[in-house]
Amino acid sequence: MQTHTLETAGATLVYDVRGPLPPRDGRPPLLMIGQPMDATGFATLAARFPERTVVTYDPRGLGRSVRKDGRTDHTPRTQADDVHAVIEALGAGPVEMFASSGGAVTALALVETYPSDVTTLVAHEPPLITLTPDGPAAVRARAGVREAYEERGWG
Repeated sequence: MQTHTLETAGATLVYDVRGPLPPRDGRPPLLMIGQPMDATGFATLAARFPERTVVTYDPRGLGRSVRKDGRTDHTPRTQADDVHAVIEALGAGPVEMFASSGGAVTALALVETYPSDVTTLVAHEPPLITLTPDGPAAVRARAGVREAYEERGWG
């Protein structure tokens, strides 16, 4: 695994590349992203693809990536711009992407803004329940689960 640092206008981004660039087999690199987790959350999953070039990264302000503006908010567009910068830095053309949770929201913003960056996207469990037809009920249910956990824990 090789670790790289990328300077952007608003952050210093750190990403890891497992395998050669460009990939020897001609397949696009597989980029795995999440939010609010950093690259360490994908270490086990990335190891299951030894035949692929797999890229993981720490979103701005998380893990090893440092924000320069001191802010703590995370907008999908800013995150998409960061992922676009990482993809460009790879120099290996468009990527295949597995994006989980908030990373899936970022990935959806990425393909909207930079459609030529991604050939295939698996958007795993984006937290967009408010946009579903039963969104208000889902928000109430989520709040009930959170309240129960805070009162009793998982046990």
